[in-house]
Amino acid sequence: MEEFRANSGVVGGMFAGARLLLLTTVGARSGRPHTVPLGYLPDGGERVLVIGSAGGSPRDPAWVRNLVAHPRVTVEDGVFTYEASAAVLAGAERDAVFARAVEQDAGWAEYERVSGRVLPVVALTAIPGPPRFAASTPGGMLRSVHDAFRRELGLIRAEVAGSGPVLGAQLRVNCLSLCAGVHGHHVREDEGMFPGVEASRPDLAAAMAALRVEHERIAAVLERLQAVLGSGERAGLAAEVDRLIAELESHLEHEERVLIPVLDG
Repeated sequence: MEEFRANSGVVGGMFAGARLLLLTTVGARSGRPHTVPLGYLPDGGERVLVIGSAGGSPRDPAWVRNLVAHPRVTVEDGVFTYEASAAVLAGAERDAVFARAVEQDAGWAEYERVSGRVLPVVALTAIPGPPRFAASTPGGMLRSVHDAFRRELGLIRAEVAGSGPVLGAQLRVNCLSLCAGVHGHHVREDEGMFPGVEASRPDLAAAMAALRVEHERIAAVLERLQAVLGSGERAGLAAEVDRLIAELESHLEHEERVLIPVLDG
């Protein structure tokens, strides 16, 4: 957890390259906060999923019991810290989500087999409100968001390269979640950050206009990627992911050169 917090969610060792978060629950008996690192699955929008495998233990992990008693939890994703509502999924919804997880990583099925129990699948839905940033400056905040996109792009590129001829359900969700995240980030910049910069620094009008054009170009790339995902066909996915990576990485570097000196004064 110390490594996670010190490195904006990046850790080494056996968890290097994994999607990780820190989940803080309130103890069902003690009432004290309890934090654990967990792998998670993107689920689109404002929701992520965690699975109570406990390494194949026959008992549900304590954090599951805690959130059943106290569903309001705190999530740290390396960039933001935010409050969330936790819900244990049931029935067909739980089974469909778990099947997605197993399709991407058969280890989940092995954990369930060894444990002798149905592994709980928990949805963490962000509660509306301003998140807390791990970074200490506005420019640092922007860079940490960008670095999170860079890491996710790398994970998706590796997942696409390692996938079979059929487009997996969880891979599709991962890609769509990234598309939604990039789109939302750019909308917030277009409607909030960019007008503020333009008002305080009119000398940067041309540079800001160029960044807006890049947003429009990336939006078109996102549309093409979403069209491939909507077709359900694996063909062409790698090329569209590579196109997005090239466009987005170039844009992120450009935006950092223009904005970070301004944001940090």
